[in-house]
Amino acid sequence: MRSAYRIDAESGRLTRLNGRSSEGDGPCHVSVDATGRYAFVANYQGATVAAYPLADDGRLGEAADVVAHEGSGPDPERQAAPHPHAIAPGPENRFCYVPDLGTDRIEIYRPDESSALRPTEAEPVTARPGAGPRHIAFHPTEPYCYVVEELESTVSAYKRDPRTGGLVSIDRTSTLPAAFDGDNESADVHVHPSGRWVYVSNRGHDSVGVFAVDAATGRLESVDHEPTRGETPRDIALAPDGSVLLACNQHGDSVVSFAIDGAGRLEFVAALDVPKPVCATFLESA
Repeated sequence: MRSAYRIDAESGRLTRLNGRSSEGDGPCHVSVDATGRYAFVANYQGATVAAYPLADDGRLGEAADVVAHEGSGPDPERQAAPHPHAIAPGPENRFCYVPDLGTDRIEIYRPDESSALRPTEAEPVTARPGAGPRHIAFHPTEPYCYVVEELESTVSAYKRDPRTGGLVSIDRTSTLPAAFDGDNESADVHVHPSGRWVYVSNRGHDSVGVFAVDAATGRLESVDHEPTRGETPRDIALAPDGSVLLACNQHGDSVVSFAIDGAGRLEFVAALDVPKPVCATFLESA
């Protein structure tokens, strides 16, 4: 099930508007296109992605399209079936990108006027076998995007063709310090609004990796790894002005805020007790 809510501008309280089936088990990610007319959902267990029209008041319409993924990967425990982990509209709002952890692919769709998820002329991108692509983030001004790969704790850089939506691999970097040899699963990735840095969360190392972006090539260079002061940072969020990063420690029962300095590094500010936080977002006032 997925639901739509109205946000009270003064109090921040939520009022439920309606709900629709997510058209698959284990819905794990939702997004809205730049026009505010369509919403998309990825179903991790159900191996499907779905698209919905949005009414003027924000209510969800019936699913306009449902696409089932097929395939598997080399990890018998985590990749026996497809697992779409996110669905993200691209910067031009012409394409949707779906990292599939189970198939090691990044599927690319082009929503039409009815929000149906049509194939594109660009081929799906195949990640390194066993990498497990999870989330994707786009550079604000350059044709680059970054995909965090959960199973191998890596982040891959791609050059993106704005015309076709296609992706070409640039580089692949570990999300961890070289000396770390424990268990880890990378989770979330975001690009700073300035385009100068990329941030990736590490569950196991329990840190946020900070990477500098080479503006000429799109490649990443490790800058720092900041502890999240809690276990299992499943999600991170950047303030729209790039001044603050939030880390959601799912098994640490806390949301931790960091200030971002002029070099992109994180400075601890405060921790808030929150039971099992798995996602955070910033809302901009109208």
